[in-house]
Amino acid sequence: MDIERNLDYLNRRRIIYRRNPVDDEPSETYDWGWFYKTGTHGCYTLFASKAKVTTYKSLKWHLYVLWYLNPQLDQEDFDGLTEFICDKKHGFITFDVPSGLRHSIAYEVSLSDLDRPPPNKLRKVIFKDNCKLELKEKLSIVGHLIGRKCISENEIYDVMLMLHDDKKRITIKNLASSLECSERTIYRNMSNELKKEKELLNNQL
Repeated sequence: MDIERNLDYLNRRRIIYRRNPVDDEPSETYDWGWFYKTGTHGCYTLFASKAKVTTYKSLKWHLYVLWYLNPQLDQEDFDGLTEFICDKKHGFITFDVPSGLRHSIAYEVSLSDLDRPPPNKLRKVIFKDNCKLELKEKLSIVGHLIGRKCISENEIYDVMLMLHDDKKRITIKNLASSLECSERTIYRNMSNELKKEKELLNNQL
């Protein structure tokens, strides 16, 4: 059974988990969002998709971003936040995290240099949370602004999340159709990590 993510806990504590770029200026601004011609690494949108955290690597990255975006948190506050995120019944992750390992991860993350932003994927098109566009409309905008000369892993992953949120099974055929390219192009640009993520997302449907 799918458990709805309990974001109310974060909202009541004014925990920041989404932030648009603060240092990069968009090339174009639209009603639905922004376009960055050269891309930006400064867009953090935790929990925007319905997909849950499925690996320790992803969990650690999510916690790192939360620590970075919320410098007001002290160690005790962060430990409490980590404990909440790591409890499956709150809808953020799909696996059990032993308490000892949880404390170890929280401590390691808290030692991170807050002057260095967490690694983040490059984004060129950023949609507003309330833009209300359908999947087909978003893909059309992305295709128009970026073009289809080449397909990046980031584009494939973004479409994977869109399909997942639309409760559609992620297949090579669906990805190729959504990105208006050949299935061979998807195979050629899909890393083993993306293939594993595809299976994990499909298992959540």
